[in-house]
Amino acid sequence: MYQIAICEDEVFELDKVGQILQNYHTSSMKEEFSIRKFTNSEELLLQMTTQDYKPDIILMDIYLPGRSGIETARKLRDEGNSCKIVFLTSSQEHALEAFGVEATSYLVKPVSERELFPVLDKIIKSLVNEQPRYIFLKTDACVLKVKPNDILYCEAQRKKQCVYLKEGESVFLHMTMTKLYELLCVHKEFVKLGVSYIVNMEHIERLGTQMLLLGNGKEIYLPRGSYKELRKKYFDHYFGDGTLMTTHTL
Repeated sequence: MYQIAICEDEVFELDKVGQILQNYHTSSMKEEFSIRKFTNSEELLLQMTTQDYKPDIILMDIYLPGRSGIETARKLRDEGNSCKIVFLTSSQEHALEAFGVEATSYLVKPVSERELFPVLDKIIKSLVNEQPRYIFLKTDACVLKVKPNDILYCEAQRKKQCVYLKEGESVFLHMTMTKLYELLCVHKEFVKLGVSYIVNMEHIERLGTQMLLLGNGKEIYLPRGSYKELRKKYFDHYFGDGTLMTTHTL
């Protein structure tokens, strides 16, 4: 699932772009994604720094109050953020600056489906190509090439980590839980639970205040006080700020 942020100080334009994104998903049934809306760049940057929000795509006005869109993009690039940025603006005069901060596209308002849909097609195709398609797990006997979605969860067992796979297989790794999470966390579906578990949120069937249930019937009891944060991550993963792009039940 891809996260898309819209940063636009004009509420009408903010809602319009949000509707275009919904229409894009509905009409083409492409990759699942969720959106969050921001009326200024400081709010966007704050969530990215304090709430570990990592949008894959940012649709951003250039003329924002306070820190402009160009300045925001430059800050993100200086910090090493490589998310796809599409500028939305009423003027073409900043086009060179936009591409100077590695913007993917530059659209002049009013933005239409005819203009934005091909841009989204191009971006999503590039994200699919960029995303690591396999995770390599080194066991005592061999190196396994595993698709991220084939991993249900990981469990710490003394000095080893046990990785449970979708088809019922499990493998033991000689590495710390911290190192294993560093390997997995580039895929946004993985979440760490305390010191003992890493769970693939794509396989959570039910989430309660004390326990979660995975698709294979495995029940994992939550560390004390972890439910609220996990619930937020789960809903952010699927629904972003509550804008429902696809239907899931919980």
